[in-house]
Amino acid sequence: MVGDLKLLNSGKVREIYELNDELLLIVTSDRISAFDVIMDQYIPEKGKVLNNISAYWFNKTGQIIPNAYIGSLNADLATQYNIDTNEDLFQRSTIMKRAQPLKVECIVRGYITGSGWKEYQVKGSVSGIPLELGLKNSSKLPEPLYTPSTKADIGEHDEAISYEQTIDIIGEQHANTIKTRSLALYEYAAQLALKKGIIIADTKFEFGLIDGEPVLIDEVLTPDSSRFWPTNQYQAGKEQESFDKQILRNWLEGTDWNKESPPPVVPADIIDLTSKKYVDIFNLLSKD
Repeated sequence: MVGDLKLLNSGKVREIYELNDELLLIVTSDRISAFDVIMDQYIPEKGKVLNNISAYWFNKTGQIIPNAYIGSLNADLATQYNIDTNEDLFQRSTIMKRAQPLKVECIVRGYITGSGWKEYQVKGSVSGIPLELGLKNSSKLPEPLYTPSTKADIGEHDEAISYEQTIDIIGEQHANTIKTRSLALYEYAAQLALKKGIIIADTKFEFGLIDGEPVLIDEVLTPDSSRFWPTNQYQAGKEQESFDKQILRNWLEGTDWNKESPPPVVPADIIDLTSKKYVDIFNLLSKD
């Protein structure tokens, strides 16, 4: 609870509060989800890391792609908007413009891994897009792929869809805009991250409409929405070391869990290692 602000929505990781008719306060928790299911254990520092990484990218890309970001909550903004809260929420909260979310998740893949690799081994394609023969696990793709999915409700699973299906959902103009902007964001971020020793293997963007214009919303290029690999350990043909929640995914894949709620109890060592990876990627990204 944040003062007397009205809670509009509680998601897998975030709570959204109403600031006024035009603005929202988004609070990022330490919850973690995998395979669209929320784990029962929290990941220390995770919410602060996600909030600050998103702020970094919103500021970096705001001149390229319009976004809904106003600023990360601090004492001045709390006073300006009369937000009654404690300082712990400053590091995990963002003020955003209200937007009408587009019901499509914009996934961009620069490397073949995860579910894409599984499909390629069977069908020679990723999200139905045929690829050249001979790719290895974690190979860099000839060019980034745009592979959108549906945006599922909590407890349900996202489903891969074609670009043509996104046109059916949101119309051709918006479908083309968010595809173009997603690919441009990925290319920019991937090149910047490489200079800091990080490969962005894939990522997910979300857009919403403000005055009819698709703008970037939600989180952006965080360990929850992306796969980050260290360049100095990268080698195609195997699973990669990861700075994201792939550690948790890998552990879950090794259990007999059916990927439905309730989830298994996550061991303390997996929680600690996951927390460290979140902090490590923030330190790498934020360094000059």
